[in-house]
Amino acid sequence: MGWHGYLVLWCGVFGAVALVGYGRSLAGMTRAQRTVRTEGRIERVDEPRHGSSPNDGIAVVVSFQDPATGQEFTVTNDGERGERISVAWTGREIGVHYPRGRPHAFRFANHLSEGGRGLGWPTFALFLVYAGLVAVAAIDRGWPWALLGFCGPWALSGAYHLPGNVRDRNRRIDALAAMAAVPGRVVAVLKSVTVDSNDGHTSTHLVPVLTFTTLDGRAVTAYCESGLPDPAGSRGLDVTIHYAPDDPADFVLDVEAERRSWKRDMAVNVVGVLVVATAAVVGVVAL
Repeated sequence: MGWHGYLVLWCGVFGAVALVGYGRSLAGMTRAQRTVRTEGRIERVDEPRHGSSPNDGIAVVVSFQDPATGQEFTVTNDGERGERISVAWTGREIGVHYPRGRPHAFRFANHLSEGGRGLGWPTFALFLVYAGLVAVAAIDRGWPWALLGFCGPWALSGAYHLPGNVRDRNRRIDALAAMAAVPGRVVAVLKSVTVDSNDGHTSTHLVPVLTFTTLDGRAVTAYCESGLPDPAGSRGLDVTIHYAPDDPADFVLDVEAERRSWKRDMAVNVVGVLVVATAAVVGVVAL
């Protein structure tokens, strides 16, 4: 079988995957469409033990109601229970997802969401079909088709989303300026150790845990993934926490560093769009 045959097989297989996926979505049969999404409320928060693993998240007790039956459940996030809860306070609302009719198979999500239609994998399969067609054009007609085929849609997508990214950046900078400042304290440092099975190299990941109380009295326990210069020796350290008044899960230690980071990200986005647009233009000119 020549390379044309392999590309035809490639496009046929992934085209069938995309077709089946879109068909299941139209029929309402995807896993995402069959998942019940409801609102849970944190009733209790336990402070993590110093030196324990950060992988399990903050231990919480959550109550939620099954919309179909009205039955109330009170559960904990022991074991593999969806997303890791890294910021918690009593009364915080989080998402609870489970298969229809099986509330005991619940999984937690940090954010409330409506969920999608399960089109992620079918769309990715469709992209692979498109990549195969571009590869055929590039091999048969020359490299300019590769530049045009790949960089053209990427440049159009970047240009389409760039104004929204600028608005998001401006909103984020405004939100940083409106953050409230309160004292906080590092109460524990969590540690996980992984060993590379190939060379035996050991890596250690440290996650400080801090607590702070918002101006309206919410006692927050949170993982602090960044912002502390010496995580290993940070236990007992007093810090200043800047948080969004409407959502204490959105907090930073250094507002100025966060603001500079967003400005750099915006510059990278603009440069990236210009680069792929230039590559697409080169492909058009070289045709």
